[in-house]
Amino acid sequence: MPQEPSDATGQVRATVVGIGADGWPGLAAAARELVASAAVVVGGERHLDLLPAVPGQRRVAWPRPFDVGVVEQHPGCVVLASGDPMLSGVGTTLVRRLGAGAVAVHPHVSSVALARARMGWSAEESVVLTTVGRHVERVLREVAPHCRLLVLSSDATTPEAVAGLLTAHGWGSAELTVLGDLGGPGESRHSGRAESWSVEAPALHVLAVACGEGGPVLGWAPGLPDSAYEHDGQLTKRDVRASALARLAPCPGELLWDLGAGAGSVAIEWSRSHATCAAYAVERQPERAATITRNARRLGVPDVQVLVGDSGALLDELPDPDAVFVGGGATTAGLVDRCVARLRPGGRLVVHGVTLETERVLADARATHGGELTRISVETAAPVGSYTGWTPARAVTQWSLVVGGAR
Repeated sequence: MPQEPSDATGQVRATVVGIGADGWPGLAAAARELVASAAVVVGGERHLDLLPAVPGQRRVAWPRPFDVGVVEQHPGCVVLASGDPMLSGVGTTLVRRLGAGAVAVHPHVSSVALARARMGWSAEESVVLTTVGRHVERVLREVAPHCRLLVLSSDATTPEAVAGLLTAHGWGSAELTVLGDLGGPGESRHSGRAESWSVEAPALHVLAVACGEGGPVLGWAPGLPDSAYEHDGQLTKRDVRASALARLAPCPGELLWDLGAGAGSVAIEWSRSHATCAAYAVERQPERAATITRNARRLGVPDVQVLVGDSGALLDELPDPDAVFVGGGATTAGLVDRCVARLRPGGRLVVHGVTLETERVLADARATHGGELTRISVETAAPVGSYTGWTPARAVTQWSLVVGGAR
């Protein structure tokens, strides 16, 4: 058997064994030995029921609500997990909590690998996302013509919810396939179009979505059409928004503050740029904050955190950001300096202003901190009687800064 990893004390605190719907017979000999020799086995009731009786062995079901802390109460235990424990599984949670050196992981064939095999989809041509413990609207970020999605479902209700979302957003022609109990004796497969979905799904399944020709395409590049947002006029307009996001430069895993968020467009497009990007949108008007939440869900990033209140009063409650956008409230005393101070090394700050008072603040900030000061004027063609002329929008002064120099 392979040598087990250990923590700083030289001890393995938990061994995680992946098990499939085929249960005990499907486990490799080494995995069976690990489970059979364990004094304590922790897992879901469904997983524990798949094991044969082992005299003297204690079996502990996950508590409700779920809490991996029970593993720490049984040092050296074996933990059962579905398929690959490091694919949206408990293995990932335990490694984050205990450290990689304290957790030994023995994966089984994942449900995603089985789903790809059943559908004939390659790994590089399909997208995997989970709705387990998350908002189902996350699916909307991924839809695109001919895109293939594998959705790890929360329960039997997920396919119907996904079908309804797709239909409501112009993707009713998408083909959905429920792959139930993959790898087990009761494996099943049922397909249908989103717009006419009527399949009763089993609780344990992977949902495959083939988007086909599909519906409206928004893409992940900054500068979505203004019409993509519900707003009351407080919206960072498309061309100016694209300029701001180019300077904010979102990267995977990074965090943004969107202060004075209005309709939330900057936070939303930051979050759309990569599935691991996160954002806090701060808006003092409750009605606008509610609008941000609706916009975020409709555009596939329901995890944007919306806070209602004054930006200056809420900064201390937020984790340090990688980037900050100030779309409103820059004249609040000390706000800009506080944002600069809180940015992580290499962090980016972009502030917009349309008034003389804000321009003075931005000029002073540039004098103090450096950075780039830009004035953006956008004109669009519009009817002038029977002709066409240019209609200018209000000019925006933009100050941008990279903390610690060029990135």
